[in-house]
Amino acid sequence: MEKHFVLARFYLDIPKSPRDGDFAFHNQKPLRGNWIQRTTEKERLGRRMQRTKKFFKGCSALLTGVSIPLLALIGYLNDTLPDRFYVTEGEPFAIHSGFDIKTSEQGRELLQETYGAAGNLYTTDLKLWGGLELKPVTVEVVDRVVVAPGGTPFGIKMFTRGVMVVGMSSVETADGLVNPAKEAGLQMGDMILSLNGKEVAGNEEVARVVAQSGGDVVLCQYSRGGEKKTARLYPVRCAADGSYKLGIWVRDSSAGIGTLTFCDFDSRIFAGLGHGVCDVDTRELLPLMSGEVVDVTISSVVKGRSGSPGELRGSFRQDGRIGSLKLNSETGVFGTLELSYVNPYQIPLGYRQEVEEGPASILTTISGSQPQGFAIQIEKVNFSDESPTKNMVIRITDPVLLEKTGGIVQGMSGSPILQNGKLVGAVTHVFVNDPARGYGIFAENMYQTANFVETERGE
Repeated sequence: MEKHFVLARFYLDIPKSPRDGDFAFHNQKPLRGNWIQRTTEKERLGRRMQRTKKFFKGCSALLTGVSIPLLALIGYLNDTLPDRFYVTEGEPFAIHSGFDIKTSEQGRELLQETYGAAGNLYTTDLKLWGGLELKPVTVEVVDRVVVAPGGTPFGIKMFTRGVMVVGMSSVETADGLVNPAKEAGLQMGDMILSLNGKEVAGNEEVARVVAQSGGDVVLCQYSRGGEKKTARLYPVRCAADGSYKLGIWVRDSSAGIGTLTFCDFDSRIFAGLGHGVCDVDTRELLPLMSGEVVDVTISSVVKGRSGSPGELRGSFRQDGRIGSLKLNSETGVFGTLELSYVNPYQIPLGYRQEVEEGPASILTTISGSQPQGFAIQIEKVNFSDESPTKNMVIRITDPVLLEKTGGIVQGMSGSPILQNGKLVGAVTHVFVNDPARGYGIFAENMYQTANFVETERGE
């Protein structure tokens, strides 16, 4: 090692004009020493500039890496957060969200008169951490709403307005397979409203009109997606039994078990299920003509497992009518209850911005007819109005409920969700591959529909 060090020194001491090629050791000034020093400084400067460039490139990449997700988050929140919120009189507006959303009113004092009286409106700006602007929203001050929580099971008997086409099959005739309904343009999910100018309310009426046609044209009025249409149907004779047929299967009623979410004690208007009653074959919402609510006793539970949802099993009580159905909508079923069936205990209704991720509970009935409370966790809150029945992701955490049901089962739809002493939502769906988890709807969404029912009844 020492030899290498000495040779290196010798190289730097090369004389100016080494005629004999010998190394100079005495009083010789190195010709190239300054050049080497200048070169070294230049290289150092170049390396410093390269490091500076790399630093700024790294900063640029970091800023890009941060700004793109941040802009995406701002865009997502702007799209999902509604433009209008409701707040109970006397309470300041705040959003309980994992994104730490602030409001402009949290940075300034609002007059008590602004949010202290129902009917007032004011505008506030939503912001993220650091004051990043999101959007302005309107806040409406409303009266404190209290409702009677449910959790009790109830039976639903409903008859549709018209009959729904739930299946199509070709008819075997002397000339081969024919499907008159399909050839006329009918589709699964269509609601047949009238035949030859007469309203149809049941399967038997459809069969009678077709049988009496003798193969002549039958004028059909039907509804598809809320739009009324007409068709000319030509029944054909079935080769097997000689009867006339259209090649369709229809359904005029539905029945099932659900759970009551809440009831307004004064108006006796109730809300249940948290989602609409749909046809099992077409998944179309069934238009309600009439229906009733009956008392139910839960007799057993089929435990849910991954890939196989469980269910509550029960029986309708004889002469157990407890109310009537008024509306079958996307956010649930609504109607009126007999006063004796309304729970006298009442709690405040929670609005969407008051729902927070964390512990909560549900009221549901898994045996008999008395509801019980069970622990859950609200894992995610979604403010978007695009999926009004999927506002929350919830997970059952109560060991007793998990042991008996495996989680959420069919029939529990409508079970009220309670948090911080308020009714904030209802169970709506189960995740088929994870029965301990499912969706919930905001109670606010159901309450708005219930108000519509009350308005319609008042008119």
